[in-house]
Amino acid sequence: MKVGLFIPCYVDQFYPKVAVATLELLEKLDCEVVFPLNQTCCGQPMANSGFASLSEGCDKNFVANFGEVDYIVSPSGSCVLHVKEHLHDQDEIKASHIRRHIYELTEFIVDVLKVENITASFPYKVGMHISCHGQRGLHLSSMSELSAPAFSKPAYLLNRVKGLQLSEPKRVDECCGFGGTFCVFEEAVSVKMGKDRITEHALNEVEYITGVDVSCLMHLEGILKRQGSKVKTIHIAEILNSH
Repeated sequence: MKVGLFIPCYVDQFYPKVAVATLELLEKLDCEVVFPLNQTCCGQPMANSGFASLSEGCDKNFVANFGEVDYIVSPSGSCVLHVKEHLHDQDEIKASHIRRHIYELTEFIVDVLKVENITASFPYKVGMHISCHGQRGLHLSSMSELSAPAFSKPAYLLNRVKGLQLSEPKRVDECCGFGGTFCVFEEAVSVKMGKDRITEHALNEVEYITGVDVSCLMHLEGILKRQGSKVKTIHIAEILNSH
């Protein structure tokens, strides 16, 4: 299958190692990966700010870059959800194909590739942060407020990594406070929410905090650094691609 690798702009600019890890991981899993060089922002920041109508250029460019591949995969649940829910174009056939075939990385590995064995090794105690977009939009994991069977696609993969000890905070699926533009307009609330998340992970004495969204991890990383904490953040793609 031909997989188009979609790397969100903030990953490209600030965390290119996550992009490289995603590429290498997909290739290890026998995917034919293409990386369209003309890709750019998916338009999510505009939509989050109430200007979804201005993202037409982003939509057109996205369709031009990813309209011919079998699947589109990205290491960012929030950007994937935006494309699934908001992508439209004059070429609605291609736009519809993209909306139905774009996947967050762990979702793609579990649901499409149906991988059962992971060859990675990461001998550390790791806390997992469940991002709101991934959980409530893409259904990557169950919601604690519902009386339903528990599941987690990211945890399913992490539990197969050699040496990794997975830890969950007490309030397993509480928001970290990032929320895109929320962290800009409601800075104090955003930071307090992030500190609460970190406090619960710290009680578990984790060495790393991981997740499927670099944006959430970036928010937590900033707080950790300001606190002088030894806890590090790492995207799940980097763990699954580790040796």
